[in-house]
Amino acid sequence: MPLDGGRFATSDLNDLYRRVINRNNRLKRLLELSAPDIIVRNEKRMLQESVDALLDNGRRGRAITGSNKRPLKSLADMIKGKQGRFRQNLLGKRVDYSGRSVIVCGPTLRLHQCGLPKKMALELFKPFIFSKLELRGLATTIKAAKKMVEREESIVWDILDEVIREHPVLLNRAPLCTGLAFRLLNQP
Repeated sequence: MPLDGGRFATSDLNDLYRRVINRNNRLKRLLELSAPDIIVRNEKRMLQESVDALLDNGRRGRAITGSNKRPLKSLADMIKGKQGRFRQNLLGKRVDYSGRSVIVCGPTLRLHQCGLPKKMALELFKPFIFSKLELRGLATTIKAAKKMVEREESIVWDILDEVIREHPVLLNRAPLCTGLAFRLLNQP
């Protein structure tokens, strides 16, 4: 990425890869020139250090730093931590057909059942409700079925009761520390 004054902003990984490539090319040249064994061994060690820094900079001794004296971010640094690839880009994203609510006890619920707020259940099971409305001839198009659901007609609530009996719910109680935090439950 171009910056002011003709400079460029590059990823730390570019510098680390450049070090590996340069050291590898230098080792190749030394081998072609039949350089003394001690020089070849030293270059192999330096190549290994470059590869180690690329994978996890600073793990083996002193970290390789950039022009600003800051340690360069390695592949491991890109993955780990709060700003790493997993937590920043892969975890905590919205998921279709899911909802978030507060768990409360219900005296009428059995151990294999959970209760959902009606509006949440209506939102989660919309595609199934649309389908049933069309199959029964109560709506001729998806658009008509959507309007019936938006108006919360009484038939919609009856169909919702049928739909939730046919589809179990996966419940996750955070924090996810044990296998018991996930449960597959039925609606009452």
